[in-house]
Amino acid sequence: MLLVHPGGPFWARKDAGAWSIPKGEYDNGDDPVECARREFEEELGTPLPRETELRELGTVRLRSGKHVTAYAAEGDLDADAITSNTFTMEWPPRSGVRREFPEVDRAGWFGLGEAREKLNPAQAELLDRLRA
Repeated sequence: MLLVHPGGPFWARKDAGAWSIPKGEYDNGDDPVECARREFEEELGTPLPRETELRELGTVRLRSGKHVTAYAAEGDLDADAITSNTFTMEWPPRSGVRREFPEVDRAGWFGLGEAREKLNPAQAELLDRLRA
């Protein structure tokens, strides 16, 4: 399973429970499949081929209250070659200095057992759905 690790200073030293599936937000009326494709490309730097079939795994609710709708696809990606989009934030806090960080600082392929350890606990149910 391909997982991504969030970039930025808050996540730099976190590993277990910090990883995620590639994801992003979309608005009502947006096509969730097209948004999943867009977010994949933004976070990993490469588009999913148009012929790649996406299988919906359903929705989970994060502790933040956000809902994540996930899709599975078969594929092969060099996780060491990702190039993520970036975000800007003040860092260090209250310094007045704005810095740019990658939204995703690394990606990796994991077996389902190791993915469960790495994955944000709220998304672990998606592994059970994928296995089923």
